[in-house]
Amino acid sequence: MTAPGPSPAPQTPLSQRLAAQIAQIIRSENIAAGARLTERSLAERLRVSRSPVRAALRHLETIEVVSSAGNRGFVVSNPSKSAMLLEADGAHEEETYLAIARDRLEGRVPDRVTENELMRRYGLSRSQLTRMLHRIAGEGWVERLPGHGWEFLPMLTSLQSYRDSYRFRLIIEPAAILEPNFVVDRPGLERCRDQQRKLIAGDIWTISGAALFQLNRALHETIIECSQNPFFIESLRRVDHLRRLFEYKVALDRKRAAHACREHITLVDLLLDDQREEASAFMRRHLSSVSAAKTRGDAI
Repeated sequence: MTAPGPSPAPQTPLSQRLAAQIAQIIRSENIAAGARLTERSLAERLRVSRSPVRAALRHLETIEVVSSAGNRGFVVSNPSKSAMLLEADGAHEEETYLAIARDRLEGRVPDRVTENELMRRYGLSRSQLTRMLHRIAGEGWVERLPGHGWEFLPMLTSLQSYRDSYRFRLIIEPAAILEPNFVVDRPGLERCRDQQRKLIAGDIWTISGAALFQLNRALHETIIECSQNPFFIESLRRVDHLRRLFEYKVALDRKRAAHACREHITLVDLLLDDQREEASAFMRRHLSSVSAAKTRGDAI
């Protein structure tokens, strides 16, 4: 009879984070099977006490990343399995990112916050919060204050303002295609078309909402950049920054999203064929249908 494996150790948010950090150390430093891991050295490196490190190592033992070596602590047993935990940790960070976005939209997070407040509220380690804040700052909805803390920037927070953003886009995006200095960015548009084709081929069912927003935003911004009109270009970029959080709140089913991807491909094909009048009219129809689908009552 096969001996039973180790029973799962009780996990806290701290020990779960530490387990992911230890798995990252094993993977990034290519630590081989058989290498010894000590609670003391890991606790010093991760700046925590030995007790949560011990719980983290026991958790890693249950998924066979490490194994107990008795009085000698733990040894790495299967470093390749650390990827499983890192994928789960990445999913957790994505959930936390969306939770921050939701809380900001609902007014549950103040305009100005400290890192300690965010760490306590969302159960994040310092390194996780740093990655999160760098991502959010790069997306343009938070910035570091000169002295201490962070400040969230103004965003669209109401359904009416979100509808208004689409009304504005209905004016500028079809018009930009008809600009006299419009020059097709063939490599850029072909790259966007390839991305949309991958979505239709199956990625649409697994991609995160944030990543889907980024791909679709890139396509519309690539098109408007062809106008070479800096006022059109900067206006759309600003609207995209403002509507980002509300996009995460909008419930557009993936079947409808796949239909939007097909429309994107048709739009790109029209532009590559230099059918700008038709592309402008198609852009208007596309934005109208997407806006109607996203702003109906049951989509919010």
